[in-house]
Amino acid sequence: MQPPLGALRERLAAVRERIARAAGRTRRDPAQITLLAVTKLFPAKVIREAYELGLREFGENYVREFEEKAPAVADLADARFHLIGHLQSNKSKKAADLFQVIQTVDSPRLARRLNDAGRALDVMLEVKLSEEEAKSGADPASLAELIEAVRACVNLRLLGLMTMPPWTDDPRLPAPTSAATGTGGAARAAAAFHGMSHDLEAAIEKALPACA
Repeated sequence: MQPPLGALRERLAAVRERIARAAGRTRRDPAQITLLAVTKLFPAKVIREAYELGLREFGENYVREFEEKAPAVADLADARFHLIGHLQSNKSKKAADLFQVIQTVDSPRLARRLNDAGRALDVMLEVKLSEEEAKSGADPASLAELIEAVRACVNLRLLGLMTMPPWTDDPRLPAPTSAATGTGGAARAAAAFHGMSHDLEAAIEKALPACA
């Protein structure tokens, strides 16, 4: 069900307040924390309303779904659309055309296919941290190889890691899992712990610092 604009405004204000409080506890700048609005299953009208309320980063799970919405939001200046769902290699060209950010690069082959699309893209490496069958991502043991493959792609800019720890009802627990994605030596990347609505405080307070 589509939320009315007033309700959307209230929810957004509440989330921003939670972000500000969590950032304050760790002396982080709230402006450096990205709020990504996941708009899968919502129509383009909701994206436009969220944009009017100041949101600029939007996450979609499915290439085909966003392909249908894209013409209706193409005029939103400085809006950035992230693919946060699993991406098959055979859809890489279409994804490169539709999105500014691909958060789910999980193999050197996919990285090369995105690079071959010929469009500059920001990318993140999806790393699987749990045994849940529903979760996708690269094995942490192959992370160094994947980082090097992405860095060899001239059209891809590596932002960091997209890690989703196992689900838990206790939002204090996922944070240590994110530490497993830290990379050392020459193959280093920024580590980004992705919180969701129930655990965003843990994501902010326990996120690993970015490294060059």
